[in-house]
Amino acid sequence: MKWTTNLKQFPYPFKGSTYRYSNNSIPMENPVSIEITPNYKEEMQLKRELLHHHSERCYQSLPHTLTGQWEIVDLVMNHLVTAYPQFFSLQKSDNEWTFHNKLLDETQSFTFGDSTTLPVEPLHFISLHVQEDLIYMMQRDGDLYLDAGQLCFPANWSLTFNLGMAFKSIHHPIPGFKEEGLDKRILQFLMRLEAGNPWERKNWSLMAGDRLDTSIETFVEWGKLRKQVTKENVGELVHLRVEVQKLFRLPRTNSILFTIHTHLLSLEKLTSNPEWLQQFYNILSELPPQIYDYKGISLYRDAVLAYLSERLESEKVR
Repeated sequence: MKWTTNLKQFPYPFKGSTYRYSNNSIPMENPVSIEITPNYKEEMQLKRELLHHHSERCYQSLPHTLTGQWEIVDLVMNHLVTAYPQFFSLQKSDNEWTFHNKLLDETQSFTFGDSTTLPVEPLHFISLHVQEDLIYMMQRDGDLYLDAGQLCFPANWSLTFNLGMAFKSIHHPIPGFKEEGLDKRILQFLMRLEAGNPWERKNWSLMAGDRLDTSIETFVEWGKLRKQVTKENVGELVHLRVEVQKLFRLPRTNSILFTIHTHLLSLEKLTSNPEWLQQFYNILSELPPQIYDYKGISLYRDAVLAYLSERLESEKVR
């Protein structure tokens, strides 16, 4: 499946000439949890196929999350109709709601708060209408726990494995996350999130191929492409993968909603922007080995750097 990428709208994640793991969250200027892009219909088709055929690894929830799930439905639906009224509408009569997705030509009437009036759980239902993955973290006992989520487009992790885990345990594999105290600082930051003041951050990786579903469970299918990168195909095959992660405090349950929108950009397209080309080359040239390893870039690092170097030389000739 080929994705449409507008270079001007791509969420390029870098600011400086070096990169280290940090809490790079910033307050949201436009506090909307979702974004509709030109790939909407294609991504919704893919997401629905994954949820239908691989429901166990794409959707998980614990029984005590239903109240929070309804809170997410309320927030996301209102964001959809406010930010994209040309595509979505919502009629309310007390607790009797009717949601209309004009892009997919679908209408669903339900009683808000009554899960029996929906075909699937509330979080599952609203996930069928947004490109984002939706992660629900419940706060209790001075910690955050992943207690429900819809995850179709993970960057090499597993919702099934992480369900019920605390925040620090989920992020333990990140190099230096615990050793440098980053886990404690970010957890404290998340615990202080206030309702009505959402934040966002960008996470990035490089990947061989343009597959959105890069779950641990499917690694055998996409991981092998790392060994197939050559100097001839690197520009077309290797993609910069960027996740725009948005964080919302849910006031009624005092929980947190993470929405994750994944974007892909081939190196060929990325390097058509001279500033990005130079900056990205500088970042990868200086990136520590442990980050290369964690991000799965080590096998084709040299091919990527050689490609970027050649493109830089071409720019100088012009």
